[in-house]
Amino acid sequence: MSGARGAPRRPWPAARRTADDRAAGGPRAGAPACGARAVVAAVHAPAAALAGWSLGRTLWDGLRQPGIALAFGVLIAVGELVGRGPAPAAGPGRMPGEREGAPLGAAGALAYALLGAAGGRPTTHGVPQIVAVVLAAGLIGLVPQLARGQGPALDHLARRVLTIGFAATCFQPLYNTGTLDTWVASGPVYPLFMTALMALTALCDAVLAAALARARTGWPYGPLLRDELRALPGIGSAICATGVVIALATAVAGLWALPVFCLPLLLTQFAFRRFAAVRATYRQTIASLARCTEIAGYTPHGHARRVAALSRAVGRELGLNGPDLDVLEYAALMHDIGQLSLLDPVPDGATAPLPPAQQRRIALLGGAVVRQTGAPAEVAMIVERQADPYRDQPVTARIVRTVNAYDDLSGGSAGPGGPLRALERLRLATAQDHEPRVVEALARVLSCGGRAV
Repeated sequence: MSGARGAPRRPWPAARRTADDRAAGGPRAGAPACGARAVVAAVHAPAAALAGWSLGRTLWDGLRQPGIALAFGVLIAVGELVGRGPAPAAGPGRMPGEREGAPLGAAGALAYALLGAAGGRPTTHGVPQIVAVVLAAGLIGLVPQLARGQGPALDHLARRVLTIGFAATCFQPLYNTGTLDTWVASGPVYPLFMTALMALTALCDAVLAAALARARTGWPYGPLLRDELRALPGIGSAICATGVVIALATAVAGLWALPVFCLPLLLTQFAFRRFAAVRATYRQTIASLARCTEIAGYTPHGHARRVAALSRAVGRELGLNGPDLDVLEYAALMHDIGQLSLLDPVPDGATAPLPPAQQRRIALLGGAVVRQTGAPAEVAMIVERQADPYRDQPVTARIVRTVNAYDDLSGGSAGPGGPLRALERLRLATAQDHEPRVVEALARVLSCGGRAV
């Protein structure tokens, strides 16, 4: 529901643009905090040390079984190149399954780390060579990104080096010394051991990914970790299963097992990409529908987009997970669409001065319109309940209500210092109209954008 509007809009303040960037998963304005730099250094420094030691040992000792190393190196590099190609934009959020951008490369790297034999003959490569091959293949996979000017994905490469080094360190010494045969001599215990090790490696990777995302974005660590763990049963389980199957099949059938058992995962990756394209198209459709109120003159230009971007950032600050953030964004985009059902438009789109009963009627009309679009029922529910007393609303509706009011109050007619005064007015209204926790989360988001509030 919109507040006082009608005046021309000035460009967004820096804080609001930064909130949009945060919601889109982009970099935050300004240099990262000292704590964030420490977290990034704590991941990158061990990865660099392990990579340097592995390359040095491999060059000193020479490449053992170069045919096997070349085959797995090519597999990993191809997986990285295929996985890191241009992908359809899927909006600010990531769906489950997008956590690992190069699943074929990850599966090949894990299989090489857990490879004990090839074609019935024991392998002689060790942990340093495994890390060196994975690193070299990963660097090759970065070439297209550098060519497109995107810069190297150092976080991804550091995670890959550390997780593969962990898996190889846990497996190779046990296998080469015969300890593993003593523990799991035969039967199904051996593949179960490999599967458990794969799962532990995937868990370590999820912890690292969440920590790096927390350092890069400033979003709460708990929801980020939950999103990473939620993705593991999807594409993560396929990666682990494919890695185990490749390692076991190569031990019996030799290198011919690589293309045969990589094909299912490659098809799965293409299926995820198709789904991501459909999801992006759906979001674009919702965004286009939300612009109808702007084109018809019911709401100011860019209002729905600003409310959606800032609502998503506030939702992140409050700890909402990925699916809830998607629902929140869709509801924020269409929160004013009920005005299209009015015979007589509200002057300047200002619904705040209207009686509560009329506000609720407009909200119910908006929910009915949203239901006709085929959007999830949760989206329509948020749109319908945005005019209810905030104590009766779900947290997503409270966020839309507060962010919408902030955008109205800090508009072009507010003059210099409008955003500060808007926040002050929201704080004064927390006893009746807005939840204090949501208002303070909004203040933190704007403060992180480089503005004092």
